[in-house]
Amino acid sequence: MTDTDPTDGRDLLGHVLLPVANEKDALATARALEPYRPDRVTTLHVVEKGGGVPDKTPVEQSEELADESYAAVRSVFPDADDHTAYARDVVGAIFDAAEDVDATAIAYRSRGGSRLMQFLSGDRSLKLVTNADRPVITLPHRDESE
Repeated sequence: MTDTDPTDGRDLLGHVLLPVANEKDALATARALEPYRPDRVTTLHVVEKGGGVPDKTPVEQSEELADESYAAVRSVFPDADDHTAYARDVVGAIFDAAEDVDATAIAYRSRGGSRLMQFLSGDRSLKLVTNADRPVITLPHRDESE
Protein backbone atom coordinates (compact mmCIF):
# COMPACT_ATOMS: atom_id res chain seq x y z
CA MET A 1 0.00 0.00 0.00
CA THR A 2 1.04 3.57 -0.53
CA ASP A 3 1.22 6.36 2.03
CA THR A 4 -1.86 7.93 0.44
CA ASP A 5 -4.07 4.92 1.18
CA PRO A 6 -6.97 6.40 3.21
CA THR A 7 -7.83 3.02 4.73
CA ASP A 8 -4.33 2.65 6.24
CA GLY A 9 -4.67 -1.13 6.08
CA ARG A 10 -8.04 -1.03 7.87
CA ASP A 11 -10.88 -3.36 7.00
CA LEU A 12 -12.69 -2.28 3.83
CA LEU A 13 -16.01 -2.45 5.67
CA GLY A 14 -14.69 -0.90 8.86
CA HIS A 15 -16.56 2.38 8.33
CA VAL A 16 -18.81 2.70 5.32
CA LEU A 17 -20.21 6.01 4.09
CA LEU A 18 -23.68 5.43 2.64
CA PRO A 19 -24.93 8.30 0.44
CA VAL A 20 -28.73 8.28 0.09
CA ALA A 21 -31.23 10.41 -1.79
CA ASN A 22 -34.52 9.84 0.02
CA GLU A 23 -36.29 7.47 2.41
CA LYS A 24 -37.05 4.78 -0.18
CA ASP A 25 -33.51 4.88 -1.56
CA ALA A 26 -32.07 4.85 1.98
CA LEU A 27 -33.97 1.73 2.97
CA ALA A 28 -33.11 -0.11 -0.25
CA THR A 29 -29.45 0.89 0.02
CA ALA A 30 -29.21 -0.15 3.67
CA ARG A 31 -30.83 -3.49 2.90
CA ALA A 32 -28.39 -4.04 0.04
CA LEU A 33 -25.45 -3.32 2.37
CA GLU A 34 -26.76 -5.38 5.29
CA PRO A 35 -25.52 -8.84 4.13
CA TYR A 36 -21.94 -7.50 4.08
CA ARG A 37 -22.11 -6.62 7.80
CA PRO A 38 -20.05 -3.43 7.95
CA ASP A 39 -18.60 -2.53 11.35
CA ARG A 40 -19.83 1.06 11.21
CA VAL A 41 -22.14 3.02 8.90
CA THR A 42 -22.51 6.75 8.39
CA THR A 43 -25.46 7.82 6.28
CA LEU A 44 -24.93 10.87 4.07
CA HIS A 45 -27.62 13.08 2.64
CA VAL A 46 -26.50 15.89 0.35
CA VAL A 47 -28.77 18.92 0.18
CA GLU A 48 -28.22 20.24 -3.32
CA LYS A 49 -27.65 23.98 -3.41
CA GLY A 50 -28.61 26.02 -6.45
CA GLY A 51 -25.38 27.98 -6.87
CA GLY A 52 -26.85 31.38 -7.73
CA VAL A 53 -30.29 30.05 -8.62
CA PRO A 54 -33.10 28.96 -6.31
CA ASP A 55 -32.49 25.66 -4.55
CA LYS A 56 -34.29 22.59 -5.92
CA THR A 57 -36.25 22.28 -2.67
CA PRO A 58 -36.50 24.52 0.38
CA VAL A 59 -33.81 23.78 2.98
CA GLU A 60 -36.40 22.82 5.60
CA GLN A 61 -37.96 20.28 3.24
CA SER A 62 -34.52 18.91 2.35
CA GLU A 63 -33.61 18.54 6.02
CA GLU A 64 -36.88 16.68 6.67
CA LEU A 65 -36.06 14.39 3.75
CA ALA A 66 -32.62 13.80 5.29
CA ASP A 67 -34.15 12.92 8.67
CA GLU A 68 -36.52 10.42 7.03
CA SER A 69 -33.57 8.90 5.18
CA TYR A 70 -31.53 8.56 8.38
CA ALA A 71 -34.46 6.87 10.13
CA ALA A 72 -34.80 4.40 7.24
CA VAL A 73 -31.12 3.43 7.47
CA ARG A 74 -31.38 3.11 11.26
CA SER A 75 -34.19 0.58 10.79
CA VAL A 76 -31.47 -1.68 9.34
CA PHE A 77 -28.38 -0.31 11.13
CA PRO A 78 -29.62 1.05 14.49
CA ASP A 79 -26.23 2.55 15.40
CA ALA A 80 -25.70 4.36 12.09
CA ASP A 81 -24.37 7.89 12.30
CA ASP A 82 -25.67 10.62 10.03
CA HIS A 83 -23.98 13.42 8.12
CA THR A 84 -25.68 16.17 6.15
CA ALA A 85 -23.80 18.14 3.51
CA TYR A 86 -24.90 21.25 1.66
CA ALA A 87 -23.32 21.55 -1.77
CA ARG A 88 -23.84 22.19 -5.44
CA ASP A 89 -21.46 19.37 -6.41
CA VAL A 90 -22.99 16.18 -4.98
CA VAL A 91 -20.06 13.91 -5.84
CA GLY A 92 -17.58 16.38 -4.38
CA ALA A 93 -19.70 16.52 -1.21
CA ILE A 94 -19.59 12.71 -0.99
CA PHE A 95 -15.78 12.75 -1.23
CA ASP A 96 -15.53 15.52 1.36
CA ALA A 97 -17.86 13.67 3.74
CA ALA A 98 -15.89 10.44 3.34
CA GLU A 99 -12.79 12.32 4.41
CA ASP A 100 -14.60 14.17 7.23
CA VAL A 101 -15.92 10.96 8.82
CA ASP A 102 -12.77 8.95 8.00
CA ALA A 103 -14.71 6.34 6.00
CA THR A 104 -12.83 3.27 4.77
CA ALA A 105 -15.19 2.95 1.78
CA ILE A 106 -18.18 4.52 0.08
CA ALA A 107 -21.08 2.18 -0.70
CA TYR A 108 -24.00 3.15 -2.94
CA ARG A 109 -26.71 1.83 -5.23
CA SER A 110 -26.79 3.29 -8.70
CA ARG A 111 -30.02 5.16 -9.24
CA GLY A 112 -29.97 4.46 -12.95
CA GLY A 113 -32.18 6.59 -15.10
CA SER A 114 -32.23 7.14 -18.81
CA ARG A 115 -29.09 8.05 -20.71
CA LEU A 116 -30.45 11.56 -21.07
CA MET A 117 -30.84 11.88 -17.28
CA GLN A 118 -27.32 10.51 -16.79
CA PHE A 119 -25.98 13.02 -19.30
CA LEU A 120 -27.83 15.93 -17.68
CA SER A 121 -26.66 14.97 -14.20
CA GLY A 122 -23.07 14.55 -15.39
CA ASP A 123 -23.30 10.81 -14.67
CA ARG A 124 -22.55 10.97 -10.97
CA SER A 125 -21.92 7.22 -10.74
CA LEU A 126 -19.08 7.46 -13.23
CA LYS A 127 -17.52 10.38 -11.34
CA LEU A 128 -17.97 8.57 -8.04
CA VAL A 129 -16.20 5.39 -9.10
CA THR A 130 -13.45 7.00 -11.16
CA ASN A 131 -12.44 9.97 -9.00
CA ALA A 132 -12.62 8.58 -5.46
CA ASP A 133 -9.58 8.46 -3.20
CA ARG A 134 -10.88 5.37 -1.38
CA PRO A 135 -12.73 2.19 -2.40
CA VAL A 136 -16.23 2.62 -3.80
CA ILE A 137 -18.58 -0.33 -3.45
CA THR A 138 -21.48 -0.54 -5.88
CA LEU A 139 -24.26 -2.47 -4.18
CA PRO A 140 -26.52 -4.80 -6.16
CA HIS A 141 -30.13 -3.97 -6.88
CA ARG A 142 -32.61 -6.42 -5.42
CA ASP A 143 -36.21 -7.04 -6.28
CA GLU A 144 -37.99 -4.88 -3.69
CA SER A 145 -40.63 -7.60 -3.26
CA GLU A 146 -38.03 -9.92 -1.65
